[in-house]
Amino acid sequence: MNYRNESVDKLFEAILSLKTTDECYRFFEDACTVKEILDIAQRFEVAKMLSDKKSYAVIAKETGMSTATISRVNRALMYGTGGYKLAMERTEEKK
Repeated sequence: MNYRNESVDKLFEAILSLKTTDECYRFFEDACTVKEILDIAQRFEVAKMLSDKKSYAVIAKETGMSTATISRVNRALMYGTGGYKLAMERTEEKK
């Protein structure tokens, strides 16, 4: 599915313009449901756990996420565009 278009470009530019965690909370609370925000956050957490070589069983137990979703995140880590890895590296650099 090709979702790259001018509207999505503008959305990502808006996100990139945000400067603080509080600004991100404000934007995402307006743009998304709480469940959507929590789902994205949980997927990012799972990506970190997979990168730390935790098993699907441990991840499922600790997060409550289904193994199907964990597998989907793992596929993105292994064969995706590198977005999770880039974000993890950048957030680790800030520490």
